[in-house]
Amino acid sequence: MSTQFYVKFGIVILVIGVCLYLIYPPEKKFKRGLDLQGGVHVVLEIEKEGVEEKSISDLTDRALEIIRNRIDALGVTEPVIQKEGTDRIIVDLPGVKDPEKAIEIIGKTALLEFKLVIDDENLLRQALNGNVPEGFELLYLKEKDERGIYRETQPLLLKKEPELTGKYIVDAYVGYDRTGFPDVNLVLDKEGAKIFEEVTGKNIGKRLAIVLDGVVKSAPVIRERIPEGKAVITGKFTMDEARELAIVLRSGALPAKMNIIYQEVIGPTLGKEYIQKGLKASLYGAIIVVIFMIFYYLYFGLLADFALSLNILILLGIMAGIKGVFTLPGIAGIALTCGMAVDANILIFERIREELRAGKSPKASVDAGYHRAWAAIIDSNITTLITGLVLFLLGEGPIKGFGLTLSIGIIANLFTAVYVTKAIVDWVIINRKIEKLRI
Repeated sequence: MSTQFYVKFGIVILVIGVCLYLIYPPEKKFKRGLDLQGGVHVVLEIEKEGVEEKSISDLTDRALEIIRNRIDALGVTEPVIQKEGTDRIIVDLPGVKDPEKAIEIIGKTALLEFKLVIDDENLLRQALNGNVPEGFELLYLKEKDERGIYRETQPLLLKKEPELTGKYIVDAYVGYDRTGFPDVNLVLDKEGAKIFEEVTGKNIGKRLAIVLDGVVKSAPVIRERIPEGKAVITGKFTMDEARELAIVLRSGALPAKMNIIYQEVIGPTLGKEYIQKGLKASLYGAIIVVIFMIFYYLYFGLLADFALSLNILILLGIMAGIKGVFTLPGIAGIALTCGMAVDANILIFERIREELRAGKSPKASVDAGYHRAWAAIIDSNITTLITGLVLFLLGEGPIKGFGLTLSIGIIANLFTAVYVTKAIVDWVIINRKIEKLRI
């Protein structure tokens, strides 16, 4: 085997290995949408009355952070929380057991508090043993690990009564400290500035925890008395961390109300029925396609079936890698992709047949068949890919899922139908010295 074939087959084996790694174990890697496992779908909208038009998008960003904190507290696995336009937020909570409680928690007002940290080892140890002293509470500082996942790390004993609440914050924005690291700047109103100056003056050297809805977002040390209602929070943040903290701080002073304009509870029984019927339909369809391709194209049919299997494997691997959510329309996108994968192989095989009838050798027929079918394959796949990308970028919910799986499948199809099958056919013809080709 020449070096050329070693490289080609090496790439194919590498792709298969990476995809298998990404999808294993499948029960943990594949996420199902609301239509497949049930849950809650909520659409919220900013109340615009009395709010400047230019502030609406920023208010929605703050509300997004508040809602994300609330949902994290619910323990919902793989929620979908996204901004729609400038004034709406869409929340999908798959597998929620108590929809009414979830909707109530999502819609309530945010609470931002500044609480003093008590650095007393004996009291902290006592609290960790389950005996929290009266007037105090035990919370944990959440930090990102090396994989970007927030985990409870450092236990903190806090005074239950806050020193300051978020209602006094006028603004919070990202800046840079002297070493070049991003920091977060706070601006308080007059009343808040007076309280903050007093608190910081009496507690120099102590930590002041920033708590949003019962979650400790940061616990900086008070370095000096801070007058005039302006403070800087430093901590060698990344830009994303600083921006997130600024949003958290501003969210406590959210001046606009969030209204739930649409809500829907989807039952898991319907999702189970969808899965069973979808699997049956996919299985029957796949069996019919496999049998037809083998019957009509012989060994080339087996090759097409292998390419189709690899196409599905790549699609599933990419979906698992990007943590995509499978919905019923998304599965429909996979089915359409499979049809287009078979269609591409049929175009190639029919072109090869034409070349063989013209009296060309097997190698020349294969080369000409792939070359002449390429234009038609590109035309059909690229136009479909553009449609899929438009659906993904501009669509929402199920439409976005359909566009995503369709787009990924089309890209995988161009790889399997042309690159993979051509490498295999060339290798067989050259190494087996085939003089007569049956197709």
